Amino acid sequence: MMLRTMKRYFAEAIGTFMLVLAGCGAIAVNQLSDGAITHPGIALTFGLVVMAMIYALGDTSGAHLNPAVSIAFRVAGRLPTRDMLAYILAQCLGAIAAAALLKWLFPSSQTLGATLPAGSNAQSFVLELIITLMLMYVILAVATGAKEKGIMAGIAIGSTVALNALWAGPICGASMNPARSLAPALLSGHTESLWLYLLAPTLGSVAAVFLCRLTHAPGTCCTPDTACT
Repeated sequence: MMLRTMKRYFAEAIGTFMLVLAGCGAIAVNQLSDGAITHPGIALTFGLVVMAMIYALGDTSGAHLNPAVSIAFRVAGRLPTRDMLAYILAQCLGAIAAAALLKWLFPSSQTLGATLPAGSNAQSFVLELIITLMLMYVILAVATGAKEKGIMAGIAIGSTVALNALWAGPICGASMNPARSLAPALLSGHTESLWLYLLAPTLGSVAAVFLCRLTHAPGTCCTPDTACT
């Protein structure tokens, strides 16, 4: 039992490491290569790595890869508090390890793929809240317990990540993920707007739990013993 539990936590660390390495790495490479990857390419990279990790790790840990997702699953009664806390720690450690590797690989990168508002903080806060709500709403609809279900779950979730990054990325960075924003911010020193990328995705993901309740049958979004059912 202990070995199985540790595998789940390790899977979250590995999955989030891959997410930050590929996604933030695409941003860094794009900046250092005069836009060779392009914005659509960056959005597609994030969507594809999320999809790949869901198929690789979904059966082990659920492939949350995102503290906001784990918190929302806890609110929905689908994840015990102990696992939520362990998942968040593993996700943050995996993300920081990836950002450290990117800093070593691309020392001339100024941001390491950190999320920074192109406009006002208020504008980016609202956008991050909305797009994370959209992402979590889709996740809840295709998940059983705290894990994704069916062969199309990875495609649905990865596509939502890419979609949100395509339209909102140029303004807010389309983080949707506190760990993904925390790691490059800490390693690059660009922490000036970090608070909004920690708070807005968390609020958006929790709000999605209650929105899901309004549009789905009882028990679909939350377990029967939680307040949102």
